[in-house]
Amino acid sequence: MPQDSRSIYGGQAVIEGVMFAGKHVNVTAVRRKNDEIVFYEVPRTSKLWVQRLKKIPLLRGVVGIVESSAKGSQHLNFSMEAYAEDEAGEQKEGSNAEQATGAKEEKKSSGWSLSMLVGVAVAGVLSFIFGKLIFTAAPAAIEELLFAGVFDNKVGHNLLEGLIKIILLLAYLYFISMTPIIKRLFQYHGAEHKVISAYEAGEELTVKNVQKYSRLHYRCGSSFIVFTVIVGVIVYSLPFFTWDTIWERIYIRILLLPLVLGISYEVLRWTNALRETPVLRFLGFPGLWLQLLTTKEPQDDQVAVSIASFSRMRELDQQMNRS
Repeated sequence: MPQDSRSIYGGQAVIEGVMFAGKHVNVTAVRRKNDEIVFYEVPRTSKLWVQRLKKIPLLRGVVGIVESSAKGSQHLNFSMEAYAEDEAGEQKEGSNAEQATGAKEEKKSSGWSLSMLVGVAVAGVLSFIFGKLIFTAAPAAIEELLFAGVFDNKVGHNLLEGLIKIILLLAYLYFISMTPIIKRLFQYHGAEHKVISAYEAGEELTVKNVQKYSRLHYRCGSSFIVFTVIVGVIVYSLPFFTWDTIWERIYIRILLLPLVLGISYEVLRWTNALRETPVLRFLGFPGLWLQLLTTKEPQDDQVAVSIASFSRMRELDQQMNRS
C-alpha cells in the first residue's frame, strides 16, 4: 500500500473527463476529439475560517457542499468549453468540406449548441442548491394535496413524502440517463469510482487493474442524496416540528434543510467507515443501489482519462508536500 493510502480522495465526472480533488490541488483531465488528454489544474485554497468550519461535525457537511459546488463549477466549465470547441471545430471542418465538394446533403450535428452546453453546465453547478429546495418542497406539497386525510399521524405522512421523493428521483435519473451525453457522463462517474477503489486497495493504476473494480462506491454523492431522504423523514417526524397548513410544512422543511444535509453527511462518513464491518456494511446499500442509475460501466479509454487525472493530481500533491 502507498504510504499515504489512508488519504481520502473524491472527485466528480465532467463532460468527457474526470476531476479529482487532492489535498493541495484539484485536477481535471479531459479527452479531446483528437484523443489528446488535456489538464486543468487549480490549487486548493480555503480561508482559515472555512477550514475551521470544515472540522465541526454537522457544519462541515454544509460547508463542504457549498465549497465543492463553487470550485467544481470551474472544472465543469473547462470541460464544457473544450467540448464546445471540439463540436464547433467539427462543424467548421464539415462545412468547409461540403463547400469544396459541392455536397448537397446537410451535415448532421450532435444537436448540442453552445447555449445548450452552457445550460448543462449551469444546471450541474446549481442543481444541488436549487434542486434540493425543489426536491424538498415539491414532495411535501404533493403529499399534502393528495393524501391529507390518509393518516392521523405525521409519521405516516412523512414516510409517504419520502416515498414520493424516491419515486421522483428515480424517474428523473432514469430519463436523463437515456440521453447520450448524460450516459457518457455517468460512464466517467463510474470510471472515477473505479480509480478511487483501485487506489484504496493498493493496486497499480493500470486500465486492466482498475476495470476489475466496481463502479459503485460508498462515499459517493449519490449515496448522500439517498441519506437526505431517510434522514429527512426522521428529522421531520420529531415531535418539535408540527404544521397545520401546507405552507407551514414546506417552510419547516426548507428551514431544516441545513440540518438534514449536515446529518446526512455524517451518516455518509459513518457508513463509509463501516463498509468492511459485517452486518453494519449493509447500511450503505441504499446509496449503492441508487448508483446503479448514476454510474455506468466505463470504456477503457474513459478509465484511462480517469487514471490520468488522478495520477496528475497525486503528482502535484506530492510536489507541494515536498516544497
